[in-house]
Amino acid sequence: GEKDKTENGIIRAEFAIFQAQLRSPGIKTEQSIHYQSHALTHSAGLVFVSPSIQNRGGSSEAGRLKMAMPCVLFLLLLLQCLAFNQAAGAMASGGEQPLAQIGIHRAVFALHGNASIKANHSLLGTKGEDSEWVTVKFRIPTASPDYWIAVFSPAKFNSSSCPAGDERRVQPPYICSAPIKYKFANESSSKYVKTGKGSLKFQLINQRQDFSFALFSGGLSNPTLVAVSAPISFANPKAPLYPRLAQGKSWNEMTVTWTSGYNIDEAVPFLQWGLKGDTQIRSPAGTLTFNRNSMCGPPARTVGWRDPGFFHTSFLKDFYTYKMGHMLSNNGSIVWSKSYSFKSSPYPGQDSLQRVIIFGDMGKAERDGSNEYNNYQPGSLNTTDTLIKDLDNYDIVFHIGDISYANGYISQWDQFTQMVEPIASTVPYMVASGNHERDYPGSGSFYDTNDSGGECGVVAETMFYVPAENRAKFWYSTDYGMFHFCVADTEHDWREGSEQYKFIEKCLASADRQKQPWLVFIAHRVLGYSSNSFYAMQGSFEEPMGRDDMQKLWQKYKVDIAFFGHVHNYERTCPIYQNICVNKEKTHYSGTVNGTINVVVGGGGSHLSDFTPLQTYWSIYKDHDYGFVKLTAYNHSSLLFEYKKSSDGVVYDSFTISRDYRDVLACVHDGCEATTWAM
Repeated sequence: GEKDKTENGIIRAEFAIFQAQLRSPGIKTEQSIHYQSHALTHSAGLVFVSPSIQNRGGSSEAGRLKMAMPCVLFLLLLLQCLAFNQAAGAMASGGEQPLAQIGIHRAVFALHGNASIKANHSLLGTKGEDSEWVTVKFRIPTASPDYWIAVFSPAKFNSSSCPAGDERRVQPPYICSAPIKYKFANESSSKYVKTGKGSLKFQLINQRQDFSFALFSGGLSNPTLVAVSAPISFANPKAPLYPRLAQGKSWNEMTVTWTSGYNIDEAVPFLQWGLKGDTQIRSPAGTLTFNRNSMCGPPARTVGWRDPGFFHTSFLKDFYTYKMGHMLSNNGSIVWSKSYSFKSSPYPGQDSLQRVIIFGDMGKAERDGSNEYNNYQPGSLNTTDTLIKDLDNYDIVFHIGDISYANGYISQWDQFTQMVEPIASTVPYMVASGNHERDYPGSGSFYDTNDSGGECGVVAETMFYVPAENRAKFWYSTDYGMFHFCVADTEHDWREGSEQYKFIEKCLASADRQKQPWLVFIAHRVLGYSSNSFYAMQGSFEEPMGRDDMQKLWQKYKVDIAFFGHVHNYERTCPIYQNICVNKEKTHYSGTVNGTINVVVGGGGSHLSDFTPLQTYWSIYKDHDYGFVKLTAYNHSSLLFEYKKSSDGVVYDSFTISRDYRDVLACVHDGCEATTWAM
């Protein structure tokens, strides 16, 4: 690796090579341990002799090794801690929610007579639109780079919006709710600095409440409110919007979940569906929501809170058009959504063309360029737009965790569902739970971090339907024709003996491989193999404890491919079991299933993750870019795997699998059925 010297003069890359070669069997070892030992000796000023030199050099060198060993062990421990902490810090900072940069509790109220801000519309969506572009003009007395414009919703954001008992304030009246988006004033034009006048364009979506624009000075850290616009709103703010299709618990059941501003005491939700031109059927819909007290902690419970509206789910079957409706209780009139269409899922084992899209960690980005911070989720729009353009060429989508990256800012979930609506309203949009949906200290998540921003799984579990027995335990199985999918929840314990481990084994065992030859495992965190630099520094090349128990099940039940997110890049391994590549082919596999191909496909849109400079021998293809995977099952014997970049939709990595049912039945190491010699 390259010599990346830190402030302490530690040659970290060479140390990582040394550490990994001692700990992992998955590293090429052309460079001897002597070379790495010399690097440590040179950089740290210590004498360290490798075992190979000791064997050649006699007792004097052995003595020197013995004397230096305590120092070396201490140094190894120290360097590992430094490497781990630095990498963890880098990962955390790279995933910071843009709205979290705003010190909203430090905001002060100082309206200025010579400052103004005004929108060019007062009423939006007069023709039924659920999004519109708004031009905002502003004027400030003295231009400076620290002026910025925020969009608040609801429009009234003073102390009346603060929860009881929230005492954090600088001076009354104070602000205690974050805006839904923002831009800096100097993004308007080059003339802004000279004139103090400018204009910016924002895209607003229907989010059930009115909006106002606020002009602040003082930057994001010390905001001072100097001007506020008049409120603007959508013509029908409570309209049913942003439908999300998902597979039901049976193969021929489809669910539609949507968002509205109507509670059941105000309007009765239902779904109208049927073949185009035929009699339409109305199915009732269930309604769920959550409140501030449902959140586990900040910011979801404090500055990030925003009323989420109501979520309605209905069930339907076959190939149909559909639209959502709400019958108003006061007069019986109906508020309709626009019409959508979908096609039903194929019967398990059905021999037809079946195409699957898989990616993770996409998040959301704003089409108006707002909320940009630290290159947070730059690839999400590319992934979304590429999939929208190709919508006729796939049948189902799996977004395998880290869905919106709202991180406790509830308004961002509306932004996400609006962004993916063209996809999710047309094909099943299946989701998995990631750390940014679930993790919160003391909430029962396997990882004791606040990656969810206090959401602790509540938002994702309520807004998205999955065919789980208990959505608080976000693991489930689903069938799609010749595919059988087992979706794990890595934010709950998956180890042998756990409730989830038993589910995973049952799911894998339930696949009828004669009818469903393509068995796929999905999880958010990498329970298999990854060349991510963070994992390499740990020496594990996986989520700690990840594959210890899982790969035994994959081998036993002959899982074809295991997909993971969490690491924001793309990587494909050889068919592998217990650190050994069991097949030397790279582009075509046939015959027995004697190992599982591991695929990291976490490049959906969030900031990219670096690879280690170490060359892991089990890695076939790596890409430090945004992209997704497409699986195409042509029949029971032929599968095509393609990795496409989000930027152009072009295939950059691919392979095929060809085999017969007898190849799945064949006995392989740790994957044999019991036999007897009895006659």
